[in-house]
Amino acid sequence: MCSPHHCSFKALFLLVLCRSMQISEAEGEGEILPPTVHKIIKGYNKYLRPFFDNGPVSVGMSLDIASIDTISEINMDYTATIFLRQRWTDERLCFDGNKSLSLDGRLVEMLWVPDTFIVDSKKSFLHDITVENHLIRIYPNGTVLYAIRITTTVACSMDLTKYPMDKQTCTLQLESWGYNINDVMFYWTRGNDSVRGLDTLRLAQYTVEDYFTSVSEAVYETGRYPKLVFHFELKRNILYFILETYVPSILLVVLSWVSFWISQSSVPARICIGVTTVLTMTTLMMGARTSLPNANCFIKAIDVYLGICFSFIFGALLEYAVAHFCTLHRPLLKELKKDEDEEAEEERKGVLAAVSNSCNVTDNMNKIDSDKNSKASINGKKERSKHSGWSSPVLLLVKNIAT
Repeated sequence: MCSPHHCSFKALFLLVLCRSMQISEAEGEGEILPPTVHKIIKGYNKYLRPFFDNGPVSVGMSLDIASIDTISEINMDYTATIFLRQRWTDERLCFDGNKSLSLDGRLVEMLWVPDTFIVDSKKSFLHDITVENHLIRIYPNGTVLYAIRITTTVACSMDLTKYPMDKQTCTLQLESWGYNINDVMFYWTRGNDSVRGLDTLRLAQYTVEDYFTSVSEAVYETGRYPKLVFHFELKRNILYFILETYVPSILLVVLSWVSFWISQSSVPARICIGVTTVLTMTTLMMGARTSLPNANCFIKAIDVYLGICFSFIFGALLEYAVAHFCTLHRPLLKELKKDEDEEAEEERKGVLAAVSNSCNVTDNMNKIDSDKNSKASINGKKERSKHSGWSSPVLLLVKNIAT
């Protein structure tokens, strides 16, 4: 262990060494910087914003969209490379002359810059090949132009109900992180023309239909902050899905209907077509969902279409199964029907025989009764004639005259 005097002397030596290094660095910077830059930087406090006591500083924004690399429906985001340009006036940086000063980007650490950030950014980075992509330009009236190159992945809420015939509207929102509207005001330098590059942009699955800019405010618990919003509308190109999904599914449905023209006795052929089309349609449905979120609570247009196609194909296979079942059981049904017909015929003949027998018995009994009635009527006539012959008054009178 060192003594207290030795330790204090060592700490004092290190303090003096650090102070001397800071002084030498400041002198070195002053020697390296040009006289004009050194003059405007001298006494500059980068921790205080311009017009610190005279109202908010106005910051103009403009964008150049270099590329939109990916648009992911699974993660619901897009990745873009942009050139962000910010312009403001700092009265402390005024100098004499009529030409602007273009400074090395590494001098940005010596100046005050707006604390702009991308609101919905998931991840972003500044390009640093071959050097950090910063641009600093100072004009004689104190106007500062600060440009950076950023690649950012920004969230974009998508409504996939009409997928793949859908349109998506995404935004790029720029806000101030720490300065509220009393300190900083944002504005687009040229209105809708402040964003360039989308007219010549070519995307794989989308077409940029429309875009516009807007100015608003973000309200948080800590205050109201300036906010710029860039809106752009993307329309999905459906040609890819026509070739990859719609045409194959139509051909599969037509192929499943081919089995209707195949004889029912060709069981292997019809089963092969039916099972193959069902499995192929299942694979096509799974492939159509690979670029979509796995868990979603809404039905998409392509799900309805592929579901109908699958129903037609499965119905064709089910139709053959029912037809084949009915064909196999048709002889048995014919035999059962024949037996039933024979039994019905025998029952009918038995009924007719019984009816015929009962009719014969009835005829015989009626004949016997009629014979009895005939005999009884003859005897009755004889008796009536006998009694009527002796008892008639006319006959008695005739008999007396004759005697």
